[in-house]
Amino acid sequence: MIVESFANDQLKDNLNPVGRVYYSFSTLLCTPCSRSQEVGLCLGAQAGETRIREVVTSAGFSRFRRATETPFNIVYEARP
Repeated sequence: MIVESFANDQLKDNLNPVGRVYYSFSTLLCTPCSRSQEVGLCLGAQAGETRIREVVTSAGFSRFRRATETPFNIVYEARP
């Protein structure tokens, strides 16, 4: 199970009060933390399902689905 901040794939679909707060967190916390790591993907707080799916499948998981969501989070299921 993967719990991510709620995000759509397109920037325009994330420009709402919650999305704006998540972009702020991403700029100040998530992106610098990612940049300090070897891989440095910098997905931030607004990656969207398509990008998360790409990362998960490239890690070797063959099954990926959105299990549930709230206005603040999305829960994905990944299986080998």
